[in-house]
Amino acid sequence: QVQLVESGGGSVQAGGSLRLSCAAAPYIDWSTCMGWFRQAPGKEREGVAAVYSGDSGTNYDDSVKGRFTISQDNAKNTLYLQMNSLKPEDTAMYFCAAETSAFCRHYSLAPGDYSDWGQGTQVTVSS
Repeated sequence: QVQLVESGGGSVQAGGSLRLSCAAAPYIDWSTCMGWFRQAPGKEREGVAAVYSGDSGTNYDDSVKGRFTISQDNAKNTLYLQMNSLKPEDTAMYFCAAETSAFCRHYSLAPGDYSDWGQGTQVTVSS
């Protein structure tokens, strides 16, 4: 089990950028499955991006492909989400998640595949 704390959210205009960070404790490593999710008011939580550093593989929801980049720095125990060309429809609470079991599903965008969650950071994009 890992404790996760997100940061980096804020308010930006459409077309702007933000970089989200997720600090993990005690640690994450190559075997940890990790992902970013978001939830807008009245909507279900949805997967945005996932990474498995064991093979450097990533997966993105179609709505963010080409605009968002997920990365993981195991030396710093931190997960990142670089968000460019932000749109008003990206407005949501963003959560990072981790699954440390030996059989975690690599690159999964399904919330049910993750056991550990942060408290979230708000991203608001205005038009």
